[in-house]
Amino acid sequence: MLSGQTNPCYSSLSRAVAKNRSRCASQEGVLKRVVTLGEIVVEIMAEEKGCGFREPVTLRGPFPSGAPAIFIDQVGRLGQPCGLIASVGDDDFGWVNIDRLRTDGVDVSAVRIDPDLATGSAFVRYRESGERDFVFNIRHSAAGQIDLTAPARALLAECGHFHMMGSSLFSSRVIAIAKEAVEMVRSRGGSISFDPNIRKEMLNPEMREALGWMLRHCDIFLPSGAELTLLTESEDEGAAVEELLGMGVGCVVAKQGAEGSTYFDRNGRLKMPGFAVTETDPTGAGDCFGATFITCHARAMPPKQCLRYANASGARAVCQRGPMEGASTFEDLDAFIATSAGNAP
Repeated sequence: MLSGQTNPCYSSLSRAVAKNRSRCASQEGVLKRVVTLGEIVVEIMAEEKGCGFREPVTLRGPFPSGAPAIFIDQVGRLGQPCGLIASVGDDDFGWVNIDRLRTDGVDVSAVRIDPDLATGSAFVRYRESGERDFVFNIRHSAAGQIDLTAPARALLAECGHFHMMGSSLFSSRVIAIAKEAVEMVRSRGGSISFDPNIRKEMLNPEMREALGWMLRHCDIFLPSGAELTLLTESEDEGAAVEELLGMGVGCVVAKQGAEGSTYFDRNGRLKMPGFAVTETDPTGAGDCFGATFITCHARAMPPKQCLRYANASGARAVCQRGPMEGASTFEDLDAFIATSAGNAP
C-alpha cells in the first residue's frame, strides 16, 4: 500500500473524474481495465530554445512525466479503469507523479517505491525547428527497477487491455518483464497495443529487437510519422501497412500531428483531419492521442469516433505547457469538438 497525501490542488479534478467514470459505467456496464508498464520521470524544460544544455539556461518544472505515465493519466482522466506498473524513488519527484496519477483515477498500487534510487528525470530543450533534445536519467534511476511484484501481477490479472511504449524498452530487465506482461494478458484473452515512441537518444540494437517483438505481438499499432515504416521492410506507406497487417496486427493508427490521423485495417483506410490550434508544447500529445484512442476502442466506439476524440485529445494537449497538463475528460473533448473548426461530425 502507498502512503502520502493527495495534493489538494487536484481534489476538484478527482471528483470530476470519479463522476465521469460513474456515468460511463452506468451507461456501458463494466469497463475494460487498461494497464501499462514503464518509466515514471519528472520533466524539466528549458525556457529558451537552443541545441542542448552546454550553457546555463532558465528551467521550468518539475512536471509529472514519462510516456507510460502520461498515457495512463489520460486514460484515467477519461474515467476508464486503469493502472500503471512502475517504480519511483521515495522523493518529491516520485510523489508528485503518484499524487497526480492517483488523483486522476489511476490505480498506483503497482508503483514500487525504491528507497535507494532517485526518481528518473528528463531534461528537454527545444530547437528553433521544433525538434527536441533530451538528457535522460532513466536506466540507472528507480525507473530501471520495475518488477512484476504481487500488486503488479494482481493488476495484470484484471487487465483487459495492455499498452506498451517503445521508450520503456530501455534495458534487458524491463524488456523481459514487458514480454512476460504481454504474454500474461494475451493468455487471458486480453488485447495489446504498441506505440513505438522512439527517442533517438535511447535507441540501440537491443531496443530495436524488442520493438520488433512487441510489433509482432500487438493488436493495435500506433506509430507517429516515420515510425510507420521504421520496423517494416517496405518504405512505402501502403506496402508497409499491408506488411503490418500481414504480421497479424489488427489495425494501424498513424498519428500525423496537425494533419490528423489515419486508421488502417483489413477493410480499408479512414483519414481524419486534425484540429487547428496554436501549439504551445507538443510533449505528451501523442501519448494523449493514443490513450484516448485506446479508451474509445475499449468502449467499442467505431473507428471514426475513436479518431475524432483522439485528434481532439492530441490537439488540446499541445495547447498547454507540460506533459500531463493538457489531458482531457470526455466533457472537455466534447466541448472542444463542438467549438472547433475541425472534423465534421
